[in-house]
Amino acid sequence: QVQLVESGGGLVQPGGSLRLSCVISRSLLTVDVMGWYRQAPDKEKQRELVARITRISSLKITKYGDSVKGRFTISTDNGKNTVYLQMNSLEPEDTAVYLCYVIYGGNTDWGQGTQVTVSS
Repeated sequence: QVQLVESGGGLVQPGGSLRLSCVISRSLLTVDVMGWYRQAPDKEKQRELVARITRISSLKITKYGDSVKGRFTISTDNGKNTVYLQMNSLEPEDTAVYLCYVIYGGNTDWGQGTQVTVSS
């Protein structure tokens, strides 16, 4: 099982920025998919894809959820086995628990999540 540890969440005002980090106990070069979902406080809402990177050989394909396109950026540091999520122009609707995940060899593992609250 892969361990994932998120950090960087917190309280921020609308229009502000945060950068989330996810340290993974496995080389990113051996991971097929890495990314972020979020779960809003309203439990009726489904878990929503924020951003992911899919590795196919040396190719990296990035996908963003419609509600974050143009505001959020996913990136990686292979040397640190870390996935980042830069979040700009934050809105109250971005308030959620952000969960990092990886898929490798047919397995999926999740982090515990980090809370992001956007409020004035």
